[in-house]
Amino acid sequence: MIKTKKYIREQLAPLYPPMEVEGLIRIILEQVTGFSPLQMHLNQTEPLPESKIMQITEIVNRLCKSEPIQYILGETEFYGLKFNVSPGVLIPRAETEELVDWIVKEEAGCKSLLDIGTGSGCIPISIAKNTSMERIEGWDISEEALTIARANANRNDARVQFSNQDIFNPTGIDEHKEWEVIVSNPPYVLKEESALMEKNVLDFEPHLALFVPDEDPLLFYRVIAKFAKVHLPPHGKLYFEINERMGEQTSALLRELGFYEILTRKDLQGKVRMIRGRKAEIGQS
Repeated sequence: MIKTKKYIREQLAPLYPPMEVEGLIRIILEQVTGFSPLQMHLNQTEPLPESKIMQITEIVNRLCKSEPIQYILGETEFYGLKFNVSPGVLIPRAETEELVDWIVKEEAGCKSLLDIGTGSGCIPISIAKNTSMERIEGWDISEEALTIARANANRNDARVQFSNQDIFNPTGIDEHKEWEVIVSNPPYVLKEESALMEKNVLDFEPHLALFVPDEDPLLFYRVIAKFAKVHLPPHGKLYFEINERMGEQTSALLRELGFYEILTRKDLQGKVRMIRGRKAEIGQS
């Protein structure tokens, strides 16, 4: 196994930072051998079977083409749970875990939640597993994403209802239907920012879930907030993950639409990445 580690390190060192290379080595070997970290330590001088070496070589070759390890392995961990992922959905990220954690801690007593643009289903499934909410739903326009989300709900034994809905033209929704919490991690990357993005994101993750027109960066936030004005009860809460450059603009948008107690939060990197607002009562200013 020592020789295998050396091979992976040599192949990936020109492409990835040293700490990331070591993390990839651990992930690859755990996945291929099925060993725990302790077992790998105890067996590190043992050679691997040829079949395992071939698996590792294929994974390394794909990594050298910038394919994300999560897509190669077909799964990732999020908020302590395992999720299936494929190029049809975004790879769940740490800042979205922080958004989920905020909701779990603030809204555990609520009974209903809607996630708009659910992708892999990581947000509603994680909330379902960590609260006692009775009605949790996830919407997406992509049938491929919904297939993955439903599989993830089954995998994690989570009661979440997923539906194909276009937030720009939702159908079959009673105007009186309400959710106590609405959350979304919508597309928010400007096209002009694509030049700054990592190749593994730009080349492999779905652009439909990433990009928003440069001329209207708050397009999804505006549409979702207007929907939330109708379908949240008074004082119900709207949560968003946001572009770090758009905190002030998103706050202003929510104020303009009548939300109050608007609060932004920074992620662990110190970037403003989350926002929450409450729906005002009629006549409340």
